[in-house]
Amino acid sequence: MPDDRTTRAVIRDEALRLFAEHGPDVVTIRQIATAAGVSPGLVVHHFRSKDNLRQEVDQYVLAVFEGLLSELTGDGAETFEEPAAARTATLGEIFLRHLPVGSPLPGYLRRLLLSNTDAGRGLFRRLYAVSSQTLDALAEAGAASRGKDPAVRAALLLVNDLSVFLLRDQLTAVLGVDPLSAAGLARLGPELLTIYAAGLNADPPAPQAEGGQA
Repeated sequence: MPDDRTTRAVIRDEALRLFAEHGPDVVTIRQIATAAGVSPGLVVHHFRSKDNLRQEVDQYVLAVFEGLLSELTGDGAETFEEPAAARTATLGEIFLRHLPVGSPLPGYLRRLLLSNTDAGRGLFRRLYAVSSQTLDALAEAGAASRGKDPAVRAALLLVNDLSVFLLRDQLTAVLGVDPLSAAGLARLGPELLTIYAAGLNADPPAPQAEGGQA
């Protein structure tokens, strides 16, 4: 298929990929230009500086994730007839559909969330707001409890979702299955629901017969 992106978009996308792989601080304008197939002067012409380019990449990533989150909170979001399973599957399916394996966005998101920047802090607050809205929707449907501390519960649910997404490659390596694939969700889902429902309590020991015989 022909690449119908503008030159500016190509530069932005290559900068995103390089920033995600190596970190924005070590990537040079020349490296970005080479990856985009343009001259360094053209990068400067479009963005004036690497800082401006990084800000545009940040805003682009924020816009992408805003679109993903809108699928969970907008008018077209799924209802929560089977709450925990539906919620997990919906989030996983959205990530899987829009961010396939090999996408630089998870790597960039990881760096962005751990950065001391307005973009990173703003994105986390937005993600937390969505987690709170989701918990409220589940509670209003009678499918979940807000708990004694709804703010903490929403934060823990968010941390769980982000950990699977941001550690996707590492989980795939140790489990032998992509956690956001259909097979991965089917494997992780039951364990996740068991932990949510019963915690990590060990099963009670089986009663022994008289005389100490098992």
